[in-house]
Amino acid sequence: MDLELSAEDLAFRDAVRAFIDANLTPRLREAGRRMTSVFCDKAQSLAWQRILHEKGWAAPTWPVEHGGPGWSEIQRHVFFAECARAGAPGLAPMGLRMVAPAIMRFGTPEQKARYLPRILSGQDYWCQGYSEPGAGSDLASLQMKAVADGDDYVLNGSKIWTTHAHWATHMFCLVRTSSEGKPQAGITFLLVEMDRPGIRVDPIITMAGEHEVNQVFFDDVRTPRADRLGEENQGWTVAKHLLEFERGGGYAAGLEAGLERLRGQVEPEDQDQRRRLAEAEIAALAIDVTERRVLSAIAGGANPGPASSILKAQGSEALQRQDELAIDALGGYAAVHQPTAREAGSNAAFVGPESGLTTTARYLNNRAASIYGGSNEIQRDIIAKLVLGL
Repeated sequence: MDLELSAEDLAFRDAVRAFIDANLTPRLREAGRRMTSVFCDKAQSLAWQRILHEKGWAAPTWPVEHGGPGWSEIQRHVFFAECARAGAPGLAPMGLRMVAPAIMRFGTPEQKARYLPRILSGQDYWCQGYSEPGAGSDLASLQMKAVADGDDYVLNGSKIWTTHAHWATHMFCLVRTSSEGKPQAGITFLLVEMDRPGIRVDPIITMAGEHEVNQVFFDDVRTPRADRLGEENQGWTVAKHLLEFERGGGYAAGLEAGLERLRGQVEPEDQDQRRRLAEAEIAALAIDVTERRVLSAIAGGANPGPASSILKAQGSEALQRQDELAIDALGGYAAVHQPTAREAGSNAAFVGPESGLTTTARYLNNRAASIYGGSNEIQRDIIAKLVLGL
């Protein structure tokens, strides 16, 4: 098993690094530095996506026939690592990395032709309609109804914790079309335009004081049955396929970027902080090696199996431990609430070191990292069954 980059991969890394250095503008670098969650401001995210799209690099995981660059798993890993190293703003994952693979797998030719080019260019901006009040971790208990009426479904109910619904043009949505049999058997997957009459988006302000998530209400909303993805009552199958992509992706590059911030924040004379920094560095290295092992296995045609669950649990918790150390290192400045100063391009005065502007917001937002994409308790159940045989 070869965990090192080949000469060809190193040349690719240098080409990616040169492109990013030449095209990542100061404004976009600032936006990347001031991101406080996995989601960047829509305007900055789409600005970087347009630059990458012109180069043909907006969708590294897509197959060539749909507009992807045709990269190997190693090249994709290198690209994402270089973007993290440079502090590039993240691209919105809901379209490019989540619903697009589901459309490729389950969509009709008409759906693929309609949606995929617009996702790739950023013309369509997506949100995810899964969780509901009372149906979060137990997603199969969702109750939002879709009743067939001629060529349409009529939707009634609500979705909650819907990230960027206030900016989205479309939602991929799980709805209940039958109450017979097992709960999973009556769920259907729909692609819904967000400007349809009867949709209302109410903001939910997070603990970090940010408007990132929402509750979305549907009151007799009509949406075409032609925008169903997959068969009626088979939406659970589509959702499981999509979830593989939500849980995918590497942690090592982001953890290393966090370590770079921490190295400048930790007090050199504080032995406890120095110890915790060393532990964070060891954790990031272990996760990096594990990701390389998985990539090597995939490149050799093997299935990584439960490795995604291991990485999700370990990566998200390592991220949270970094956040806790950053809070402690920042001291009293961590309590200062200054959201205006965090905005890219802001000239507002700030209190404390500039490197600490995002520390508390990151800490608060990343508390959800061990919940979204499948809670870490669920990931440990998977590990117990598939790795330990319990």
